[in-house]
Amino acid sequence: MSAETVGMHMPSVVTLDHLAAMIAADQHGHRYEISPEGALSVMPPPDSEHAAIASRLLVWLATAGWPPEQVLQAAGIRIPGPAGDGGRIPDLTLWSEPQPRSVWLAVADLLLVIEIVSPGSEAMDEMVKRHEYARAGIPQYWVVDRDAAQTVTLQRIARSGDYEVTTKLPLTWLLNTAPADHLS
Repeated sequence: MSAETVGMHMPSVVTLDHLAAMIAADQHGHRYEISPEGALSVMPPPDSEHAAIASRLLVWLATAGWPPEQVLQAAGIRIPGPAGDGGRIPDLTLWSEPQPRSVWLAVADLLLVIEIVSPGSEAMDEMVKRHEYARAGIPQYWVVDRDAAQTVTLQRIARSGDYEVTTKLPLTWLLNTAPADHLS
């Protein structure tokens, strides 16, 4: 079936406004993202395990005193690039202060991005997004693997401008610590 058959016309250059319209029009909950270089990604809706991990982390941060306005699930962030802005939708973001209402938030006040690996997203989360988030200057990036331990890899931006792994631990262990132990 062609794009014309389903009433969609793909523009030659996809902007963040186009991306927002695609997300709004999707009846199945897909996430649409675009790299600063213009590569479009379409991810299936998260499954229940993915949602449970995100909820556990959100409750952990909220219980530690982070207000809901600073712990956001699936909020779009604007990733600056040399040829234009990309847009990513991390599973969780933690902000130093509440953000204005927007589909694509600037990364200036962003303290932490958390991505939960979904089947097929390993390379995107562990390589592509890692590089983009580091280049955007986001101080910390955590990746939750979907292995038996739900291993969380905590990464902090180094002087080199790349992330370095500070620790890896099972999600249940992380949740038995204080967020402040990892967010200094």
